[in-house]
Amino acid sequence: MESEMTQYVVLLAVSVGLTFLVGQLLIRAGEPFLQEVFHDEKVTRSVNLLLSVLFHLVTLGVLAIISVSDVVGDNSVQTFVVKLGVVLLTLGIAYGISMLVLIRVRERRRAADISEQVQERLADRGINTVHTPPAGEHGHL
Repeated sequence: MESEMTQYVVLLAVSVGLTFLVGQLLIRAGEPFLQEVFHDEKVTRSVNLLLSVLFHLVTLGVLAIISVSDVVGDNSVQTFVVKLGVVLLTLGIAYGISMLVLIRVRERRRAADISEQVQERLADRGINTVHTPPAGEHGHL
C-alpha cells in the first residue's frame, strides 16, 4: 500500500512538473503568433496568459482524473509507466490543440488583413465592392 502511495505521489509530481514545463513552452512559442495577430504587446500578453491558464486548467484536470484511474499492469512499475504514457499523450494532445488554435487565429487575422487591403485598393480605384442601397431603398415593406 505504501508503494502505491509513493507511486501516486511521484506520478502527480512528474505530471504537474511536465504540465508546467509544457505550459511555459506554449507561452514562449505562442507569443510571436499572438504578436503578429494583435500588434499590441499588452493584448498579446493578456491573450497569451489567458490561453496558458486554459491549457493548465484543462490539462491538470485531465491528469487528476488519470491519476486515480485503474490501469492493469503486471506490476507497479508497468502500471506507473502506462499512466506516465497517458500523461505524456495528454500533454502532447493539449499542446497540439493549443498550437492549432494559435495558428488558426493567426491565419484568420492574416485573411482579414488581406481582405481589408484589397478593399482599400479597390476603393482607391473607385470600385465599391460593398452594396449599399440608394437612399430610400432599405428593404422595408
